[in-house]
Order: sequence, then C-alpha cells, then structure tokens
Amino acid sequence: MKPLAIFSSLIAFLVLATPGRAQERILYKQVDTIQLYMEVYSPGHEDSERLLPGMVFFFGGGWNKDNFDQFRAHAKYFSKRGIVCFLADYRVKTKHNTSPYEALKDAKSAMRFVRKNARDFGVDPTKITASGGSAGGHLAAATALIPYQNDISDDLSISPIPNALVLFNPVIDNGPGGYGYDRIGDNYPLFSPLHNIRRGAPPTLFLLGTQDRLIPVETAEYYKVVMEKVGSRCDLKLYEGKGHGFFNYRHFDAYKKTVQATDLFLQSLGYLDKLPLIDIK
Repeated sequence: MKPLAIFSSLIAFLVLATPGRAQERILYKQVDTIQLYMEVYSPGHEDSERLLPGMVFFFGGGWNKDNFDQFRAHAKYFSKRGIVCFLADYRVKTKHNTSPYEALKDAKSAMRFVRKNARDFGVDPTKITASGGSAGGHLAAATALIPYQNDISDDLSISPIPNALVLFNPVIDNGPGGYGYDRIGDNYPLFSPLHNIRRGAPPTLFLLGTQDRLIPVETAEYYKVVMEKVGSRCDLKLYEGKGHGFFNYRHFDAYKKTVQATDLFLQSLGYLDKLPLIDIK
C-alpha cells in the first residue's frame, strides 16, 4: 500500500481538534474494492513536539460481524486522558465473506499503518497499545504473538507488534476445545495466541468475567502462568459473576471498572500520568 498523502495537513488538524471526538476517518488499507478505515481520536494537545502514546482498538463479533462502535466510548475517554486512539475496521464474514485469517491480516496491517505514520499522528511509536474484546481481543493479542498471517501487500519491515496489550475477555485459545477451532481446525498453532507465547511478549492486562461461557477462567489463568514463565507481565483481573461482553458500555458499572483498571495499568507502564483524572462517561 502506497503512503496516503494526507499527513502533512493532518498534524495541525489533530493538534487543534476537540479532545474525545473523532477527528478523521482514514483509509488505511484497500483490498480490491474493499476499503478499510480507522477513526482517530486525539487529545488535541497544544505541544505538537510531544509524542503521545497510541492505542488501537479491535471490535469483537467472532470474526463474523461488524461492531465498529464497540470501543468508541473507550476511545473518547482515553483520548481525553492523553492517548491518541484508533478504532480499526477489518474484514468479517457476514460483510466480506472472509475467514478469521483475513481479519488477522487486516489487524496487522492496521498496526503497521499506525506505527509507520506514528509521528504524523503525534504518536510515540514505542508506546502503542493494542486492545480489543472477544475476537477483537484475539486480534490484538495475535498482532503481538503470531508471526504468521501477514498480508503480502504490507511492508513487512515495519513491526505490527504492540508495546502493550489490553484484552477484554479475549479469545486466546483456538486449539481443540477452544473458541474458533471449528473454523481454524488443525492450523490453530498458526493462529492461537495461547500456543505462541514467547519471551518478549508485551505486558498485558487481561480482563475477564468469572461466568464467561466462551473464555474459561482456567484458560486465562494458564495464559498468565505461561506469560510469567517467559518473563512477561500479565495482570489478570477477574470480575465475579460477569459474563461475556460484560465490559461493554451498556453495562456501565462494569464498563467503568474495567476502564479504571485499564487506566491504572497504563499508568504503571508510564503511558499515562495520574492526573488530571477524567470523568468516565
């Protein structure tokens, strides 16, 4: 994909934009006639020389359906806190008749796009967090852990690996008995984050309800054990009695708690300052 000739004017636009509001909807990838966009939410900081952390969100939906709005409230909040946020679209089965493999290729393309153009967005390319829920959580984790499923049109010299992960009830086991095995089958070692954890895996926040019928607590606990065995940080936060999708905005109390946990995690990495605090709405 050739560089998009928009960034020289985009810098000033982002700097002056209203925090918490999407400043631009940007084409990041085109496959034949399919165009994939991302929405950008900027803090609108006045110091254009200061590079800020970035955060890329991938919606859930089983790699089947479009749920682009899922993390819009998160993007608005964290942009006000000082992070440039991106909501990334990707190909799904019901809309594009594609498989989970294409979804992962698109997620990696999105990460490469943000890192390649990071400075034009006012983003520090060494402080990019990938985040997502359910199948979107899989995509975020897979950009960090799966070396396979790269789009041939990508510049492979640019790393898609995020510097941190925030995973909301993520699909991280695609092996036998795990979610998605019926579609991935025996190719799961090339797709499943749980089966590809290695030294250097980014620090991770894993948020899960104890009554999640798709992601067993035992799987999350094992993920944490393996992460720590390779020397990587994995903070597992369990929410008693909560089911799959508990973190979504419509479940406001749980949404607020998981946003607060994410804020504290990003503070611990030095991506956010403790103050000023922003009301979670």
